[in-house]
Amino acid sequence: MQNLDTLLVGLRAAGEHTRLRILTLCARSELSVSELVQILGQSQPRVSRHLKLMVEAGLLQRIPEGAQVFLRLASHSDAARLAHALVELIPEADVVLSRDLSRLQQVRDARAQRAQDYFQTVAESWDSIRSLHVSQQKVEEKLREIIGDEPVTELLDIGTGTGRILEILAPRVQHGVGVDLSSGMLAVARSNIERHGLSHLRVRKGDMYRLPVESSSVDLAIVHMVLHYSDEPLEVIREAARVLRPRGRLLLVDFAAHGEEMLRDEFNHHRLGFSDDEITHWFQQCSLDADTGIEQLAGSPLTVKFWQARRRRNLQLLKPAIGVS
Repeated sequence: MQNLDTLLVGLRAAGEHTRLRILTLCARSELSVSELVQILGQSQPRVSRHLKLMVEAGLLQRIPEGAQVFLRLASHSDAARLAHALVELIPEADVVLSRDLSRLQQVRDARAQRAQDYFQTVAESWDSIRSLHVSQQKVEEKLREIIGDEPVTELLDIGTGTGRILEILAPRVQHGVGVDLSSGMLAVARSNIERHGLSHLRVRKGDMYRLPVESSSVDLAIVHMVLHYSDEPLEVIREAARVLRPRGRLLLVDFAAHGEEMLRDEFNHHRLGFSDDEITHWFQQCSLDADTGIEQLAGSPLTVKFWQARRRRNLQLLKPAIGVS
């Protein structure tokens, strides 16, 4: 009965010309209200009313990101299945819809340009750091090798930056989410994902200490070159453990302990790498079973290390954060 009610509510919410246009657009991109206003050529109050109805019916999701809110097609619900089925039935050859899709591409192009402009401001710093260790290509190859062929339904990339980890793992996962606190980086990541047509990936604004992700919902969480920016690395690991399913995997990629003080002074690194003992100890404190096979790629002067662990089945062992290491 509940499914019939959901179906009727969803059909009523979708049964209007503009709302079908909105569904089609939000199936292709996460869009802000202002972007939808621009594409549809309607007033902001009118567009907002349409969005409110469809969000309440479960056809669309609201994704807060700082001062903005993005809308996308819902997922993982009865209403979501209806939304996706309706989109499949909407003819793209419709004249009005064709115009909408053309305007959507203009919005995407503008986003991509803003993202590129932002990235140029940080690219020099990234290149300086990368010159101190093995190539990014080798790091990515090793990452794929360690992950292997084990199925991944839900991937979480913590501190996603440009979304590169999401991109390289896209063929191996059913769904992927990247979380970052920088709106500028999220714009870069969103642009990269859209450019490659990776509709099963998305990004969210969020703090690595308070992830916008449900507990016990992730198969694989990755913290790639992010932990050294943290004042409380134990709490980052504890929060990552919270969202893992029992026997879900956490993969940390970061520098081995080193003495390059200039990274602290010039690039705001809070930690100068990590030792195997401290990472293993933190895993134990967070109810994670460490993988004994720690991988590394030696560089000069920095060595990149790969630490992997799995969440224990006993959920009661996970405790709230009580301090820092």
